[in-house]
Amino acid sequence: MTNSSSVATGHLQRRDVRTLLLSALGGALEFYDFVVFVFFAIPLSHLFFPKDTASWLAQLQVYGIFAAGYLARPLGGIVMAHYGDKLGRKKMFTLSVFLMAVPTLGIGLLPVYAQAGMLAPLLLLLLRVVQGIAVGGEVPGAWVFVAEHVPAQRIGFACASLTSGLTVGILIGSLVAATINHRLTPAEVLDWGWRLPFLVGGVFGFFAVWLRQWLSETPVFEAMHARRELAPGLPLRQVFERHLPSVLMSMLVTWMLTAAIVVMILMTPSLVQSVFHIEPARAFLGNNVASFALALGCLCYGWLADRIGYPHALLLGAIGLLVCSYALYLDLQAGATHFVALYALTGFSVGVVGVVPALMVVAFPPAIRFSGLSFSYNIAYALFGGLTPPLIGLLVQRFGVLAPAHYVAFTAVIGATVAAWSIAARHVGHDVARVGS
Repeated sequence: MTNSSSVATGHLQRRDVRTLLLSALGGALEFYDFVVFVFFAIPLSHLFFPKDTASWLAQLQVYGIFAAGYLARPLGGIVMAHYGDKLGRKKMFTLSVFLMAVPTLGIGLLPVYAQAGMLAPLLLLLLRVVQGIAVGGEVPGAWVFVAEHVPAQRIGFACASLTSGLTVGILIGSLVAATINHRLTPAEVLDWGWRLPFLVGGVFGFFAVWLRQWLSETPVFEAMHARRELAPGLPLRQVFERHLPSVLMSMLVTWMLTAAIVVMILMTPSLVQSVFHIEPARAFLGNNVASFALALGCLCYGWLADRIGYPHALLLGAIGLLVCSYALYLDLQAGATHFVALYALTGFSVGVVGVVPALMVVAFPPAIRFSGLSFSYNIAYALFGGLTPPLIGLLVQRFGVLAPAHYVAFTAVIGATVAAWSIAARHVGHDVARVGS
């Protein structure tokens, strides 16, 4: 059980810190496996489709396979969340990372189109779907796991620290991509270098499985189990019957999260090369700096959220995300003079995503928390995150180079609106309570 003094004082104890560190490290290794795919979208588009395919179409097809991982997330999320609410958080927390390691290793061993024809992209698609199933259970399960291990006054920081760990996985992927592009020639990358990040990722995944053996079940779940308060029947049914407003709120803030991560962090390195003609080394340098700033930003926003409230932190962060996204893409349009510095600032502003999981965790009661959060988050990520890469490619073709910034700004407005609504609802609740007293 959690140290009673930590609950009473609201301070993180040594065991809490250990849990957060191990969870964040395991999450970083697993999320690296999931996102490294996008950093090699360009070589994969050459290798897994016929040579006479137009480059923009091949890249769009690879983004489509990338999106398939997001579309598969609800399946893994709903099934793992069901058993997470029934059997325990830790079991699903460990299973998800194992399911990620196997297909990542498999991608590194795949034959390419020249060797296997259409079987190559089909196998790539299949393994990407398995990755999506794994991450669908991993991310919401990890947020619930850390939130239920710490005092209520530190849920914002706990969820943000886990999110920061996930973003470190993005940083690791970016560093690996930058190293491979720097040390190998383009021909070597196409020949064998593209396999390295996936083979390394498979090893990372099995290491993460070992790390999670050191974690214990959450005190919240153990207490519910001891008092026989686990949800009867299907937890997801209770979510639909009693908590639809929380589902809607969670899906809307997840939309902002997906746009910020997928567009500004995952897609921008490829976009600045293909659209703004920035050399790969500079593109990945900017992404490395931005990913590091994102990890710090998550921690800062999580700390802030515990002090001023989740809605206020979300409102400030959404405004910052909107401003920084435009600043970055306007600079790119003007010649990219300040690309690295503005990308770092934008990465920090994306750290507002660290507030989102805390909002969702407290929106659902413990007995159906995993199912409610997982359904809302994964359905929204499948819909918005899965469609974003091909959508951004089409929007750039149709509306010009500022289309990515327009899209992120639109979702930031949605996030700010949710925050403003939450603040107003809280004030109304306080007024009603005051009148009733």
